Amino acid sequence: MEKLLDGAPVEWKTLGEVIISNTGGGTPSKAKSEYWNGEIPWASVGDLSIDGHFIKKTRNHVTSEGLKDSSSNLISKGDVIVAVKISPGKMKIAGIDLAINQDLRGLKLKDEISAKFLNYYFQILILQGTGTIVKAITSKDLEKIQIPIPPLPVQVEVVRILDAFTELTTELTTELTTELTTELTARKKQYNYYRDQFLSFEQGEVEWRALGETLVRTKGTNITAGQMKELNKYGAPLKVFAGGRTVAFVNFEDIPAKDVNREPSIIVKSRGVIEFEYYDKPFSHKNEMWSYHSKNEGINIKYVYYFLKMNEPYFRSIGSKMQMPQIATPDTDKFQIPIPPLAEQERIVAILDKFDALTSSISEGLPREIRLRQKQYEYYRELLLSFPKAEVGPT
Repeated sequence: MEKLLDGAPVEWKTLGEVIISNTGGGTPSKAKSEYWNGEIPWASVGDLSIDGHFIKKTRNHVTSEGLKDSSSNLISKGDVIVAVKISPGKMKIAGIDLAINQDLRGLKLKDEISAKFLNYYFQILILQGTGTIVKAITSKDLEKIQIPIPPLPVQVEVVRILDAFTELTTELTTELTTELTTELTARKKQYNYYRDQFLSFEQGEVEWRALGETLVRTKGTNITAGQMKELNKYGAPLKVFAGGRTVAFVNFEDIPAKDVNREPSIIVKSRGVIEFEYYDKPFSHKNEMWSYHSKNEGINIKYVYYFLKMNEPYFRSIGSKMQMPQIATPDTDKFQIPIPPLAEQERIVAILDKFDALTSSISEGLPREIRLRQKQYEYYRELLLSFPKAEVGPT
């Protein structure tokens, strides 16, 4: 930053000192249809959640009559729009003339500050969580925010560097996403191919048994979604499954002991998205679901899980006949599974575990790499927007 400034002074001013006007907004009456779906773009906080500096379209439009008969105001192209509620400090530049609602303010800037520079600086304020920006901020408090004002050529250069870095980060993220998604797709195809090969047996090649005759089926616990939410505690040891991805972590005393399963099991998610999940720690689940575990030393429960997982499309086809997709216990109890020798089951599980770990590592690696790119970007952005403040000596 010192090199960029090259001795040029940096003056700190309040936002109120660098604006010409600070305009509020409003919402036309929703009860009057003639106020809506007109030609005037009308922005709310949600419209600021876009990439880039400029807001060029809005989700809603109002009519001239709606604008006139409300406290909404028209903000000119090039002015800055900042949220004062919901996402205080979120900022964009008006890429078109548009109206705003009461959660936004429109700022017309003086020539001494670049709108893009201010937009980048506000991103730093939000990310640093300095305490200046809170859940809601008044218009007066907004104007008290301290802003560094380096010479305009320095502002322009900071914006140029950050724009280039933003574009590069976006390109790298897109490239990384494409590469890892392609790799993940290839690995999943490979995984599915080998899984299907390992788990395909001819009739008579191995023994086939009904699932219900091979494994022990267990019931769930009587718990509502509201109770799950209420009992959920971070770090609690007992996982309680519901449909889809819904889970809760509770203490053992929160669930009747008879409803706690401590065996490695296959959990049957029987409603909505029908699927099977393997879990090998203490757990319970809602009572409309069921699970299976094995008491037979000749059965590797995870082998059965992989076979059921391969056959999820079959169970979903059964469930799709209902208004709410669902299957019943006879659908799984009567399902025939092949039982090769235990050594073969374990060999299949070992191979499929490795494939599963590989695809999981790629899936987890993508968001991790994207987070690293974003952190790198945020580090350099903060560095470029960190300006010295004048030291105040003793008086």
